Amino acid sequence: MSKANNLRSDICLDEVDQKIVLELQLSGRITNAELAERVGIAASTCIARVRSLIERRVITGFSARVNPETLGLGIQVLISVTIRNGKRQLITELAEQLRSAPEVTQLFFLGGEEDFIVHLLARDIAHVRDFVLENLSAHPAVSTTRTSIIFSHKQNPVTPPHDFA
Repeated sequence: MSKANNLRSDICLDEVDQKIVLELQLSGRITNAELAERVGIAASTCIARVRSLIERRVITGFSARVNPETLGLGIQVLISVTIRNGKRQLITELAEQLRSAPEVTQLFFLGGEEDFIVHLLARDIAHVRDFVLENLSAHPAVSTTRTSIIFSHKQNPVTPPHDFA
């Protein structure tokens, strides 16, 4: 089964499930008792619902958000990458190389004019320049790159749809 076929439109989330998903996105370390209280259900019901959301792959994991600046990574950029005509066979190799680079926090494979967007965390502009020169400009698959500095970034929680119709 292809990954596209794994998209599920048959998973229905009622209002309580939607509240649980939202609360966990806002605070993944919340206790089950606090979560149950916030969504207005019993703690035993809450834990069963969270387990169900995990089993149905609505919730795929829990993680910590880290401030990159505290790690000396004060610059964030998005690098748009276009693959050279006739070099499509190198896309998988390039994607694997980029995924393994510690500076790359997200990698998006796109349809459209650009083929990839790389979300890069860097110490400074020289670090960005070196990354582009060594990992992108020097790669035989890469035709062009365009780098955009991120001034600020806010990620909103995913809001489950109310209706799949």
